[in-house]
Amino acid sequence: MANTTVSTQKPGRPKNKKEKMPARSKVLQRRETFVSYMFLLPALIFFVGFVIFPMASGVITSFTNASFSDPKGTAVGFANYIRLFQDKIFLKSAVNTVIIVVVSVPVVTAFSLWVGTAIYKMRSGIRSFFRCVFYLPVVTGSVAVVVVWKWMFDKYDGLFNYIIRSFGGQPLPWTSGESMALWCIILILFTTSIGQPIVLYVAALGNVDASMEEAAKVDGANNFQVFWNIKWPSIMPTTLYVAVITTINSFQCFALIQLLTSGGPNYSTSTVMYLLYEIAFKTTKEFGYANAMGVVLAIVIALFSALQFKVMNGGTSE
Repeated sequence: MANTTVSTQKPGRPKNKKEKMPARSKVLQRRETFVSYMFLLPALIFFVGFVIFPMASGVITSFTNASFSDPKGTAVGFANYIRLFQDKIFLKSAVNTVIIVVVSVPVVTAFSLWVGTAIYKMRSGIRSFFRCVFYLPVVTGSVAVVVVWKWMFDKYDGLFNYIIRSFGGQPLPWTSGESMALWCIILILFTTSIGQPIVLYVAALGNVDASMEEAAKVDGANNFQVFWNIKWPSIMPTTLYVAVITTINSFQCFALIQLLTSGGPNYSTSTVMYLLYEIAFKTTKEFGYANAMGVVLAIVIALFSALQFKVMNGGTSE
């Protein structure tokens, strides 16, 4: 019998890599690529127009003496940046900003992880109730939140001082005292920052492989060992996200300070973000100087975020 060979080559495909694709396939591929870019074009235009262009404009303006009366200004080189580090108000605002970040980020992350660990194994209805309670300040308008806190911190008729007087104590100045005002800001920022991390941690802990936990317990591991060796590596991406987002939000704390203390008393609650706004739109209206603050703040946020990536990835890039 004559040997017969059956070809396994699929129709329409080239027999080897050197063969060219049919012209029709090339046209179809180019058409699909063009359509894909057309769908991306509106988002790209928005990103360039409202993110890239303002950033570039801000950096350029920071090297000028542009102001409200002279929007274009003239080039002054690094004069604005030199002035920044000679400005006592800016340095005080920078210290306040760093204090907010250094206190808020670890406290928010640790508390959110603790709450998430406590509720993620509860029944669905109870778990949803706790998530709703902790997430409520996030979806509530910042103005409404600040109005309530402002009333509670009021020096004369506030809730906290009313409770203190009920026990025979002396009222505290709270937001009107230089030594306490910044800590009041941190407390409010904490209550409005834990909602999203708790929801994320509950979801992340719920996705940890239960069979690995059971196997570790069978091998004699205690609860801490199970958490550290099984759960912690699994939720590390969530922790990194929470830390970076909380850092950025803490550095950019503005609305809370504007509505509650306006940077006072005596700049004790002023941050770089608030001082930037004050310089640009309220007092001297120096756009170039304010943009220099913005550039420095952006660089510091980038450095903090890069450090967090480095530390949480164990010093290795993935």
